[in-house]
Amino acid sequence: MVTNFIDASKINGGLSADTAAYIRKCEDIYKQGIAEAAEKIYMDRKKRPLVLVSGPSGSGKTTGALRIGQRLKEKGLAVHIISMDNYFLPNGVGEIPRDENGNIDLESPLRMDIPLFSEHLEMLSRCEPVDIPRFNFKTQSRSRGETIRRQKDEIIIIEGIHALNPQVTGDTDDFTTCVYVSVRTRIRNSDGTLLHPRLIRLMRRLCRDKLFRGRSAKEVFSMLPSVTRGEDLYIMPHKGRAHFDIDTFLAYEPSVYKSMIMNELKNPDDFSADIEDYRELVRTLNELDPLSGKNVPSDSLVREFIGGSSFKY
Repeated sequence: MVTNFIDASKINGGLSADTAAYIRKCEDIYKQGIAEAAEKIYMDRKKRPLVLVSGPSGSGKTTGALRIGQRLKEKGLAVHIISMDNYFLPNGVGEIPRDENGNIDLESPLRMDIPLFSEHLEMLSRCEPVDIPRFNFKTQSRSRGETIRRQKDEIIIIEGIHALNPQVTGDTDDFTTCVYVSVRTRIRNSDGTLLHPRLIRLMRRLCRDKLFRGRSAKEVFSMLPSVTRGEDLYIMPHKGRAHFDIDTFLAYEPSVYKSMIMNELKNPDDFSADIEDYRELVRTLNELDPLSGKNVPSDSLVREFIGGSSFKY
């Protein structure tokens, strides 16, 4: 039974009554989840100095990790944040993982340098110096990045889609806190249908990929089956390891995305291969009033997907 939902009409009503106040309320709900996780991490910092932040594509992992780090810094702790993307294997190293159809499996944890990553986790837990690699996505190559040596009472936050996968992290339960972030809330339409949270994450990716990766809406939709398959195989089975589960949904955000992507969704023929997801997404967007991105706070999680962030860690 789904209990975590909000009516599209309630979103419209909140924004029309007092746009700024409604946005602040949504932001405060998200920040409260971050604050609760940061407080527990702070209390357990001696026993669990490493924090693993995971979530599916479009879940807001990067912002979540940065915000947790900010809260810990406000408590006087030194914090280092590491992206697991830097541990991808460079071209020519290791066997390329493929799916059941013989295509390159872009979501597979085997694309990572698991031995190196596991070794570095252990070294960081023991306060030994670690040379963090730097991965260049354009050239698919890896070089030496910064050297990190965790000092006593310092926190290391590591974020990535495979951060809770024991195949990647190994046996680290004794010295890590696990955080899972994703969209959990569903939007209920006037006909009673519910928009699945993965389609809210899809809205985020539609905006992000349009602005920063040069991908059309059709291209982003075409990637959805592969992304969903990867989530089901490699991410969802491990979310039960999380000590904290943070809902990254902000009720006003779909209205912002509508103003940015609706024009690209006008032709159903462009999405015939993914027609059910397309119809579900458009049905909800049609019920929501658009909201200009100018209304989004400059430090909001939403800025991770629409640009213009002023958030400073």
